Amino acid sequence: MAGPLSQRLLGGKLCLQLLPRAAYSARDPVTEQTLGVTLERQQGVHAIDSDRRLDFDTWPGVLAYTPVGVEVFSESAAGGEYLLVRWSGPLADAPTARFSRRVQSGGHAQALALGREARRLLLDPQPDRLALDECALAFAGLPIVDNPQRQAPHAFSRVLEQIAEQFDQCLSLEQLAATSGQTELRFLRDFTRAIGLTPHAYLVDVRVQAARRLIERSSLPLAAIAQDCGFAHQSHMGSAFRKLLGMTPSQYRSRF
Repeated sequence: MAGPLSQRLLGGKLCLQLLPRAAYSARDPVTEQTLGVTLERQQGVHAIDSDRRLDFDTWPGVLAYTPVGVEVFSESAAGGEYLLVRWSGPLADAPTARFSRRVQSGGHAQALALGREARRLLLDPQPDRLALDECALAFAGLPIVDNPQRQAPHAFSRVLEQIAEQFDQCLSLEQLAATSGQTELRFLRDFTRAIGLTPHAYLVDVRVQAARRLIERSSLPLAAIAQDCGFAHQSHMGSAFRKLLGMTPSQYRSRF
């Protein structure tokens, strides 16, 4: 996916946008309200309504709202896929209306699920407009509370790094729990709460994203890509693609 995918919806009231994983340096416009969710881990530096730049490490499932008038500078050497909704005027009944400052909520399973569904719809070459309208409006209406420290960064950062480095291998719950220093049951519960996905679902998502990029940037056979990305076989990769993206790897290659 070379650049952002976007759709103006509900008579132009909302803009639904999927930002790709790519290096970036940008300032969010202060003329529109923005609600976004990270679909992939992102690391970089940012400045929130000030000139003070701070390092950030944002996990999947973090929902962030930025009202008009709050300027956000963000820069990342690698980026990460990000789903957002923008709107200019008031949005009746939106829970974000009570906030006049930037707020974010970690481990937001609803936001992550809607973000993944919006991605699937935007990737469709003939998107269903009604489904897009409903998805964008549901996303804009998500409840959000200001709890940026909800996650347990050190233990789970090591797990995320392990998955990023070893997603092509057969990883067990026992291995991941050992990395976090927790029992299997507690790790499963806490990881799912922190990310909004189970460890297995997160691993499959990482494999699919890696396969997407190989399909976009290489002419490798799909069977080889499946093997390189940790899938048991090509049809296993195909099932994961259809579930997450609504298309087969062959269709994705034709699309991008």
